[in-house]
Amino acid sequence: MDKVIFEEFYHDWDNLAYESELQISKLLNKKIEIDEEIDFEIKEGKVREALVKVRVNQSFFRNTILASYENKCCITGISISDFLIASHIIPWSKDEKNRLNPENGLCLNSIHDKAFDKGFLTIDFDYKIKLSNYFNDFKKENNIQKFFLDFENKVIEMPKRFLPNKEFLEFHHNNIFKK
Repeated sequence: MDKVIFEEFYHDWDNLAYESELQISKLLNKKIEIDEEIDFEIKEGKVREALVKVRVNQSFFRNTILASYENKCCITGISISDFLIASHIIPWSKDEKNRLNPENGLCLNSIHDKAFDKGFLTIDFDYKIKLSNYFNDFKKENNIQKFFLDFENKVIEMPKRFLPNKEFLEFHHNNIFKK
């Protein structure tokens, strides 16, 4: 039965995430949507209304990515879950179709996630870590050496499932990475 369900949803990650969240909400007898009122106060006691967009099914993506990487950063091996991010290769805002596709995810620790998002590092087609030339100005700093330079050209830890899609890596390299 697992195989049938997997094949049904393999090319429809949004629907899988929604159905998964729906079943969990039924099991826990909770609503999917956040129904808390958010209060945004401005100085001087004034209040304004705000429309807030919330990423629905983000927890599905995070859980899938972290499980695929056995709850370890694919660069450093750090396994403290509070430090781990399910990072999108193609950013959430750039590709609606692949927002929940686990082949669009990497498990990174928070500092390497930020560096990846800002284009200071990328992953090439051989799954090797490539650093931006930006780091050339900081080679003498011990922490830059430990946090970044020591990992250059090393192969990331591969996930048990859902290899990073090479087309997504190409997008990141061509559009986000600061060469």
